[in-house]
Amino acid sequence: MTSKIAIVTGAGSGIGRASALALLEDGWSVALIGRRSSLLKETAELSASPDEALPISADISNLDEVIDVFSKVKERFGRLDFLFNNAGDNITHTPIENIKYKDWIRVLQTNVTGTFLCAQQAFILMKSQLPMGGRIVNIGALGAQVPRPDSTCFTVTKHAIAGLTKSLSLDGRNYDIACGQIDIGHTVTPTTQPKSLAKQPDGRIIVEPTMDAEAVTKTIVMMANLPLDTNFQSITLLPTKVPFIGRG
Repeated sequence: MTSKIAIVTGAGSGIGRASALALLEDGWSVALIGRRSSLLKETAELSASPDEALPISADISNLDEVIDVFSKVKERFGRLDFLFNNAGDNITHTPIENIKYKDWIRVLQTNVTGTFLCAQQAFILMKSQLPMGGRIVNIGALGAQVPRPDSTCFTVTKHAIAGLTKSLSLDGRNYDIACGQIDIGHTVTPTTQPKSLAKQPDGRIIVEPTMDAEAVTKTIVMMANLPLDTNFQSITLLPTKVPFIGRG
């Protein structure tokens, strides 16, 4: 690619931080987006190329703040080549009758509205820049394909992301904007628990296998570096022994 400018949301921890660091190591300039500025600064300081990291504190569910993010990226770097829509929220192991309205709205605002707003601003910038185009990768989950018990809120949002990804992929064709999705299984990062407890269809809660974040970050970097005439529409990346196939 002639330029390598990226935005990673949720870059203060977990997969977002790990992916942002991997992109920086690969020679990308990366805008680090998240709500907590202290964690974004930590991410930048962990990089061997901190001058190529741009921490921007923002709530992606707020339109004005998202517009400000993309304005700052354009001002600093001149364009955008890759958006990793990683930021997300969740309510775990909650039967539908116990989901509080405020929690339902919070998760939808982050997972769906936030992803939509960032994608919308990415389209505006990618369509107007020269050369035109870029790539968007949305983060899904295994729940985007097969739900877990008591996961209504999270599952709904990830099915919405699957639909958004397909719409963006279709609408971006004429503008050299490629869009794909990565559905990720249990991943261990320095900011996540080493064990993953998950509810099974029979009601049991068990420890499921995990994978190292490097498997995810290598995939993200690979997707980011594809030429725009090539696309991974959907990738499912999961620990080999996780009980996913057969659970539906």
